[in-house]
Amino acid sequence: MPLGEALRLAVATIASAKLRSFFTLLGIIVSVAFLVAVVAVIQGMNAYVRENLTGAIIGTNAFQVRRTPISIGLLTDAEVRAIAKRPIISPEDAETVRRALPDAQAVALQAGWPAPQADVVFGNQSVGDVLILGVTPPYQLVQDYKILHGQPLTAMDMRGRRQVVAIGFDVADKLFRTPASAIGKKVRITGREFTVTGVFATKGQTLGQSFDGFVLMPLPMFESIWGRRRTTVVSVKMASAAAIPGAMDRAEEAMRVAHKLRPNEPNDFTVDKADALIAFWTQLTALLFTVIPAVVIIGIVVGGIVIMNIMLMSISERTREIGIRKAVGATRTAIRTQFLVETVILATLGGLIGVAAGWSLAQLVAATTPLPARVTLWSVGVALALGAGTGIIFGVYPATRAARLDPITALRAE
Repeated sequence: MPLGEALRLAVATIASAKLRSFFTLLGIIVSVAFLVAVVAVIQGMNAYVRENLTGAIIGTNAFQVRRTPISIGLLTDAEVRAIAKRPIISPEDAETVRRALPDAQAVALQAGWPAPQADVVFGNQSVGDVLILGVTPPYQLVQDYKILHGQPLTAMDMRGRRQVVAIGFDVADKLFRTPASAIGKKVRITGREFTVTGVFATKGQTLGQSFDGFVLMPLPMFESIWGRRRTTVVSVKMASAAAIPGAMDRAEEAMRVAHKLRPNEPNDFTVDKADALIAFWTQLTALLFTVIPAVVIIGIVVGGIVIMNIMLMSISERTREIGIRKAVGATRTAIRTQFLVETVILATLGGLIGVAAGWSLAQLVAATTPLPARVTLWSVGVALALGAGTGIIFGVYPATRAARLDPITALRAE
């Protein structure tokens, strides 16, 4: 039987039983839609981390000297215990890095994470759970903060241990309605008064989380309230991304000398850049990708079994048709081709509907939640291949059974 004739017969048969065909494909549609939608969300998150989140957390063209690596969540217990024995990053370490990198645009020391949260109060207005960050003035340059009103924190604020703060746009907007009026006003944090010297321009949101709800405080004043953090970090901003690898090597060498480490001793600090955060996120999403195939395979197998059973039932219903076709000269190969093509078309159609449903679901997620979603061509290709492959694998047995029917027995069927 010519392939074109087999395709025509398959399409006509599917069209004559639309509802049964739809329910036959439901398992494949759901599995493929799940695959496309989940992969779209994960790929969108990966792209978002690369393009936005790393710069917001670490800064652009920047790296950090840390006591704990960014990938702390994926370390073994022994590695965590070893890290716990490391010395705290100190102001002397920041000065060591600064001397080693005279070409750096900024070298800052900041209190580490998790940052404390506190209420910021002005008169009868208050903003709750605001992140309080203890920093040295260069931190503002590392993070690319732009002053909208007033002035940033200065070295004089540091040396004089002044009770001043620079605040994010959201905090100023909620407390003062007009951020410009915040300059010179006194706010209360943990019962102490601080003068607002500057308001930063908005940096927007990431995954629905605002990056403008913070207060920057001179590090000495911060430590007088919350104590010295065990996760203090040195942040370094270079002129370009190309300068980062060499600068990281120089910072590592200077830190090893300052900490008096022997050549065979491991670092008692970590030098990380945005790539480390991306790698950490990629490892997390890799765990998801180990679960997704299992769920999709279960759905595909169930869908394939349903297709096989429906096709076997269809063969039983069409036994007389098969007998007539064999009586007029149809070969086993022609009969097998007809039913196999019908199964593959069914499964491929299920894959196409599943791709469309998955794409629509991904767009809905992107439109109604903070999660980004990007449908990728490879996920669409895999989905369609799964659909067609299911049709071939689960269609062979019904097609072979139809081809083996005895024409005399088939003609006697009612």
